[in-house]
Amino acid sequence: MEAITQHVPVLYQEVLDLLSVQPGRVYVDATLGGAGHTRGILERGGLVLGLDQDPEAVERARALNLPGLRVFQKNFRHLKAVLEEAGVEKVAGILADLGVSSFHLDDPQRGFSYQKEGPLDMRMGKEGPTAEEVVNTLPLEELYRILRDLGEEKQAYRIAKAIVEARRKAPIRTTTELAEIVRRAVGFRKAGHPARKTFQALRMYVNDELGALAEFLEQAKEALAPGGRLVVITFHSLEDRLVKHFLKESGLKVLTKKPITPTPEEVAQNPRARSAKLRAGEKEGA
Repeated sequence: MEAITQHVPVLYQEVLDLLSVQPGRVYVDATLGGAGHTRGILERGGLVLGLDQDPEAVERARALNLPGLRVFQKNFRHLKAVLEEAGVEKVAGILADLGVSSFHLDDPQRGFSYQKEGPLDMRMGKEGPTAEEVVNTLPLEELYRILRDLGEEKQAYRIAKAIVEARRKAPIRTTTELAEIVRRAVGFRKAGHPARKTFQALRMYVNDELGALAEFLEQAKEALAPGGRLVVITFHSLEDRLVKHFLKESGLKVLTKKPITPTPEEVAQNPRARSAKLRAGEKEGA
C-alpha cells in the first residue's frame, strides 16, 4: 500500500475549492485511483462514493479503510447504477480525473507505457479486447482511423501501414515492439516520444474512453442536487472539447470560463500534470 502515499493528485486544491465540500454531504469520486482527491473531501467532512473500473485500484482503496468512503468497482459510465445501489438519489458534487494513474504507467504488466517492456494490454478494467488484439487483427483502414481520430496523429496512415507490415512477419506482442515499429515509421521527434500518440489512441479505443465520458457526463448532470458541482480534469484536447461543449449545452452554470491549468510549480513537482485542464459547472436551483 505504500505506493498510494506516493500518488500525487493533480490540481488538488483547485478541485477541493470548486467542489466546495460541505460536512455530511455526499460526493462522488468517479475515478478513484489512488484516492488522493477523496482524502481531501473526507478531511473536510464529506462522504464519498468512489468508483474505479480497475480491480487493483479498488483493492488498494478498500484496504485503506477510510471512514466515509464506499468503494465500487464500476466504470463511471455506470454512475446511475452505482447511486441506485448506494441508495443515494442526489449528490453535492462529482469529480472525474481522466488522467491515466501513476499505478498504470509505472506497472509494465499493464501495458500503458511505451518506455517499459510489457504485454500490449492497456485495459483499465481487465475486460474485453487487449491492445495486442487490436493491433494484430484490425484492418489497415480501421487502425488508421483510430490513430488519426483518437491520437490526432498526423502520420497515422504511415504508422498503421507499418503495423500491418510488421504483423505479417510475426504478431506484435509487447509495448516496446510496438514503440519501435512506430519509431522506425516516423523517426524521432523533437516534442515527445514518437509513439506517444499511438499509445494514447489505442488506450482510448480499448477502453472506449470518449464513449464512457459522454455517458458519464449526462448521468452526472442528473445526479447533482441543486447547487451541486461537477468538476472534470482532462489531459488531451478530445476530452477537453467534449467537456467544454457539454458544460456549454447542459444548462449547468459554467464556473470556469477558461480551463484551470497547473501552476509551473506544480508541473515542476509533478510533470505528469503538465497537460491537465480543469473545467467545472454548477447545477442551479433552490
